[in-house]
Order: sequence, then C-alpha cells, then structure tokens
Amino acid sequence: MTAPPEQKNWSTRPPWLALLGACLVVIAMASSAVLGWIIGPSLLHPANLNPIRISRTAEMLRRTGAIKQDFAVRAPDGTILRGWIIKPPHPNGDWILLFHGISDNRTGTLGPAQFLLGRGYSLVMMDLRAQGQSGGSMVTYGWKEKYDTISITNALYSTENVRRLGALGVSLGAAVALQSAAVDSRIEAVVAEDPFASLREVSYDYAGLHISPLLGETIFRPATIAALYRLGKVGGFSPDDVSPEKAVAARAFPILLICGTRDRTVPCRHARMIYRAARGPKQLWVVNRAGHAAAFGTAPVEYQQRVIRFFEQSFSEPKTRTTGRTIPARFSFQPSAKISTAGRVKAALE
Repeated sequence: MTAPPEQKNWSTRPPWLALLGACLVVIAMASSAVLGWIIGPSLLHPANLNPIRISRTAEMLRRTGAIKQDFAVRAPDGTILRGWIIKPPHPNGDWILLFHGISDNRTGTLGPAQFLLGRGYSLVMMDLRAQGQSGGSMVTYGWKEKYDTISITNALYSTENVRRLGALGVSLGAAVALQSAAVDSRIEAVVAEDPFASLREVSYDYAGLHISPLLGETIFRPATIAALYRLGKVGGFSPDDVSPEKAVAARAFPILLICGTRDRTVPCRHARMIYRAARGPKQLWVVNRAGHAAAFGTAPVEYQQRVIRFFEQSFSEPKTRTTGRTIPARFSFQPSAKISTAGRVKAALE
C-alpha cells in the first residue's frame, strides 16, 4: 500500500516571513497615502494637452457650410467661459451642448459636431472652466461646471430661438452633461460617452493603476482617501457630491450611455452603475474593441445613427413645462452673477 504524499506543514514556516509580508503591505499602504496626499490638489489643475484644432475646425465648417460665432459667458463666480455657437445652413430649431474631455478643449468633439450639423442641429461648443481658453483656477469635475452650464443655457436662450435642447459629452464632458441635466430641466436628453459614476468610484481605477479597481479599494485605498480629502479641502467641495450616478437618480431624463470594452481609464462598470440608477428612459451601448473616448472612431456609422435616432426620439416627446425658463445659477460659494455674451464672428477662424 502506497503511503500518501507528504503534505507541507505551513505552520512550520518561519514567523518572520508572515511578519515581513505584513510589513510590506503596511509600507505600501502608508506610501500610497503619502502619494495621495501629495497629488490630490494637482487633480484640480489638469494640463491643456491639445491646442485648438484650427485646420480641422475650418474643414468641418467647410463641409457642413456652418457659421461659427464666438460665445462668452460669465459663470456664477465671475469666471469667463469661452466657446462657439455654430449654426448649420438650415437649422431645425434644436440645439445640442457639446462637452469635451479633461485636458482638452471645445474642438475635442468635432466628430459629433460635424454629423449633428449635417442633420440641422445648432451647437454650443464651450471650453470647460480652467481648460482651453476659458478662465477659472481649477476643474471641479462637475460640481461648479453644472452651474456653469445653467449660465451658458441662460445666455443661449437670451440670444437664440431654442426649440429643444440636448447635450452630448465625452469622458469628463459626459459626467458634466449628466450632472448639468440634473439641475437644468431645459436639457431634455443626454448622450454620455464614458462617464465616471462618481469621483470616488473612479478614484479606485486611478489608484489601481488602471489594472484593477480592487487595488484602489484595498492596498492603495489610503491613496484614494488622502487624495480625495485634500482635493475637497483645496477645491472647497465634497468629492462625494460629484456623482453622475446620483444625478440621473435625482431627475428623470432620457440618456444614451456609451462605453468601450477596452476602456481601462473609465471601464464600462461606471456606465452600468449609472444605467441602473437612472429613472428616465435609458439606453446602454457597449462598443466592442473601443478604448477610452474612442467609440466614434471605432464605430462611426453606428455611433452617428444611434445618436441621431436618440435625439430624434427624445425630442419627439412633448416639451416639459419648464423648457425655456431662465434658471438662477446659484451655488454655495458665490451668488448668481450677470451673464454676458461676447461679439460674434462669422465663419472666420482665429
């Protein structure tokens, strides 16, 4: 009879090995907390990585025959937000607010802009605060930006005849669009590509080095806690108040969520969380093989078809009673300020 194989006795392992492992974990967690404390405030000051895409904008205007006008709006805290109003040759009366991603500017959404103009939609393309040519000392991931949107919409309604209003945003812009629609009922429908569910949730992805959010929730969790704490202190807001997931639960409005299967920056987990929380009509399109903010480049024809169909369906519903109403742009740190619009420039680029 063959004797059973000898089994390892883990209890005979040297106790110093367990102690060393525990020490390494503690060191890693402590180091991550220090790193989070250091980098937290820097998250409020992203770099402007892309210049204004002048030649691409000119080509888009040439192809669509659209007219571009400079548009400037004073935010509630006095910050000047700069961008464009763009009108197609034959406007259908409906308008779309376009929101770009972080470290970018208004020209980051030229792809959707072109096909929307081609279908008669007029556009508002603004640089988010502290990005592009807009003023502001920091990005707040939607906390101030949603009230900036109210000021932009107020200015738009004061100068233009707006039949219906929607929004389309990518990445940070998607998160801003969703949070804006929660506080401004004139925004009747939102297309959101790769939005984060909440600032806290996406911090796990960044702390997890885009490998796994579990790393950000466990070993590197001290980094997320420290970074968000300092970010909130320096920025003057609570990171837990920055949440598209809460926004879609606060107000029922149609949403089309888009995410890519290869997105490691803001994985589809976020879009699914927002989808589950939404109270209004909702759609989720998962784009196979698309990376972050790359759905349009991966499936341009289907992207165009889905977005146009979504806005057409959403705008075919009866208007809400509040559509077109001027909304005070108030929030805690500053009372509402006077809105101003800048001069308009016909078709010519800077």
